[in-house]
Amino acid sequence: MIRVVFTPNLRRHLATPEATVAAVTVAAALDQVFTGNARLRGYILDDQGRLRKHVALFRNGDKVDLGEPLAAGDELYVMQALSGG
Repeated sequence: MIRVVFTPNLRRHLATPEATVAAVTVAAALDQVFTGNARLRGYILDDQGRLRKHVALFRNGDKVDLGEPLAAGDELYVMQALSGG
């Protein structure tokens, strides 16, 4: 199983509880999370299904893309970047 965790900043905008899913890629793991939380998809992916520029994904601490593989026991961390001045 894959543990999917969201940053506290993202959780301020909508409910994003930690999830445990069975998936072999990052995209598949996120799709399973989106099934239970359709609004979240718009925060993470654009209209073409690509990762938004302000979102970063980390597997066990290493930055990854949507097509990256996952293995049982991995943690996928979804981070929304902040900017401003």
